[in-house]
Amino acid sequence: MTTATHTMGQDAPTQDELIARGWAALPANYRIPDVAPTLAEARTYCQQLAESHYENFHVASWFLPKALRPHFHSIYAYCRISDDLGDEVGNSAQSLALLDLWGRELDACYDGHARHPVFVALSETIHACNIPKEPFADLLTAFRQDQVVTRFRTMHDVMAYCHYSANPVGRLVLYACGEANETNFRLSDATCSALQLANFWQDVSVDFVKGRVYLPQDDMARFNVTDKTIEKGIATPDFRALMRYEVNLARGLFERGLPLIGLVNRDLALDLDLFSRGGIEILNAIERRDYDVLSARPAISRITKIQLALRAVSGKMLPFLRLGQRTAGKAA
Repeated sequence: MTTATHTMGQDAPTQDELIARGWAALPANYRIPDVAPTLAEARTYCQQLAESHYENFHVASWFLPKALRPHFHSIYAYCRISDDLGDEVGNSAQSLALLDLWGRELDACYDGHARHPVFVALSETIHACNIPKEPFADLLTAFRQDQVVTRFRTMHDVMAYCHYSANPVGRLVLYACGEANETNFRLSDATCSALQLANFWQDVSVDFVKGRVYLPQDDMARFNVTDKTIEKGIATPDFRALMRYEVNLARGLFERGLPLIGLVNRDLALDLDLFSRGGIEILNAIERRDYDVLSARPAISRITKIQLALRAVSGKMLPFLRLGQRTAGKAA
């Protein structure tokens, strides 16, 4: 962790100055407008943001009932901008100032005073789907943590981070689809944490360049792996053994969450099936490289993505082909 220093006689920037500099590093349309847009304008804004930023979102939205799409667009837009406030500014103090501002806008949204197009659209979603503030606020907690935490001592610490960074997204989806209950939350948390871990293990080198290591420090020490190992970009036998251990842990979480696919409505089940297959395929790609994620980033080919989507569609038409159903059958 580094601390900021200032030239003698130079005052530290005010919060307003930090916010202004932070906005300047982001797309101009992210800023809070002087006049709140109409609901129709806000929904268009969120739809355009969602469909232009996330390659899988447009594919997944094909399978959603038309009435739900505006809700998914507003939730995605909130997540997208929140993430960018933390990750795309390039200055921790400015990011923290923007995230605090965004948190105040979230509070204002729940108080009925939305200004930003995301919150104007989100307000409608919140009321229609009865969504509490907690999952939205939890995401901001994770993005604030990103500004000050770059290492995790134990897997328990990594999972605590996933509690804020990944699990709220699954819970928001369940609320939007009318499938919110404690059993579904528990299974969704397992799936979302597994997806987060799969992305972490896929991006070990990418995150290291950003100064972040999500591999638990205790596990690294147990397998004789250090930051130098990652920096050199050579997957030693010890590093491969560490990655095998972490990949197997993520697989276990996927297995734990798969029964959710068989508990929710068919439209949501298809999306869950698709993203679970995608996450598991990331782990398969890592395994095919003999756990070497340092010399090249394991990736899923476009053909494989299409195949996964087709299998997920087959699961909608023939429910016994769903991942959750197959897992249940094996366990019976």
